[in-house]
Amino acid sequence: MGRTAKHQWEFGELFAREPTRRVWTVSELTLQIRRLLEQQIGQVWVSGEISNLRIQSSGHAYFTLKDAAAQIACVLFRGEAVPRRELLADGQKVIVCGDLTVYEPRGQYQLVIRALEFQGVGTLQLAFEQLKKKLAAEGLFAQERKRPLPRHPRRVGLVTSPTGAAIRDVLHVARRRNPMLEFILVPCRVQGEGAALEIAAAIRLLNEFALAPIPQPTPAGGPLSEPPPRLDVILVTRGGGSLEDLWAFNEEIVARAIAASAIPVVSAVGHEIDFTISDFVADLRAATPSAAAEILTEDVHASRDFLAQVPRRLAELVLQHLDRARQDLEAWEKRLQRAHPRRQIETAWQRWDELVARLRRAGQTFLSLRVQQWQHLVRGLYQARPAVHVQHQRQWLESMARRLRQTVAHQLQIRKQRWTAARSRLVLLGPEQVLARGYSLTFDPSTGRLVRNADEVRPGQPIRTRVHRGEILSRVEQTRTTEVDNAGSDARSASPAV
Repeated sequence: MGRTAKHQWEFGELFAREPTRRVWTVSELTLQIRRLLEQQIGQVWVSGEISNLRIQSSGHAYFTLKDAAAQIACVLFRGEAVPRRELLADGQKVIVCGDLTVYEPRGQYQLVIRALEFQGVGTLQLAFEQLKKKLAAEGLFAQERKRPLPRHPRRVGLVTSPTGAAIRDVLHVARRRNPMLEFILVPCRVQGEGAALEIAAAIRLLNEFALAPIPQPTPAGGPLSEPPPRLDVILVTRGGGSLEDLWAFNEEIVARAIAASAIPVVSAVGHEIDFTISDFVADLRAATPSAAAEILTEDVHASRDFLAQVPRRLAELVLQHLDRARQDLEAWEKRLQRAHPRRQIETAWQRWDELVARLRRAGQTFLSLRVQQWQHLVRGLYQARPAVHVQHQRQWLESMARRLRQTVAHQLQIRKQRWTAARSRLVLLGPEQVLARGYSLTFDPSTGRLVRNADEVRPGQPIRTRVHRGEILSRVEQTRTTEVDNAGSDARSASPAV
């Protein structure tokens, strides 16, 4: 717009000036946004959940930090001193400290991570993974150090809470499957502060009890025998719960107590989906406390079922034995029937008849073969007789002579036809035909050469002219040469007569 008029005679600018404007390039605008973000916000702390984690071969980690309503791209470079970065995973809740900036090639704002802390359950999971790697590196999880459980345990050391559901499940299943199985309970806390120390102490106490010497009377005249252990197996168990509830079984002190146990240890902590460090170190892991009781009573229960099935099985075996004996008896009867003298004679007569028939067929076949060979020889001799051979050769010669005569006659006919056609063409092209149409031929009498041009003769020279019928002798009086000039007109020159 033009400027405002100050009085009635000032109308302002008739043509308004275009306002000045600044045109940014994409790179300039992105750089300006980056500077504003880095100067106005800078380094911030942000909490969220990791998703879309990508770890490149260069060692840099890229992921998205999100919550219920928004998300932001993050990058963690390899050179940043962030502890336990190998435990980063999708779904992990973390608190990060980073510089807010813009990745200019894509025009995307992001956080460059400088520090990272795991949050909530992630911290416990992190500690679990660290201890798991440490103990695995020491060989505590190795399969070769796992010891087999006794097939028929008589006494089991039980490490659990006396008021929990696990002990009720274990005792209920054990009484139902093997009422003779004894349990020695060492009560302890299975969650909370100090629970791991009590569990480890209970395992050590059961080992001391199991390995304590049992006084026995000295046998007369013999050495002392090694007494059996007081415990066959130790069961460490508790019911299900959260990761925090089961954490006592993830402590290193419990893992090392299980590894140092001289008695095989069964770990049954939580539900089927729960795994603890105790499960990895123990000689055997059971999914639940009830499953542990079933494992400990499995052989006894199977033996009891086997003994219950023994009468039926013995009856089946006796019946099978009698059936096999009856089959053997029938087989022997059939063998005796086949071995009877009359049966042998009948078989011999039948065999004799078969041999006679085969001999007759063989004789007929031999005779037929010899007849065919004789006929073949007769035909060969007949074909090899000289008279027959001469007759065949005479017939062949006659046939060849006949074909030769026919060929010669045919060739003569063809040559005759060709000669007649050539003669006709020569007659048509001969000089007589030309002379008959009124033309003549002039020759030099001295040389006999045909005169083609006027300059080949001179005045006074005798010439001989041949016409259709006869010849004319004459003398040249005058010659004229006819030429065709460039303009197409005739140019004639005459030589004077002599």
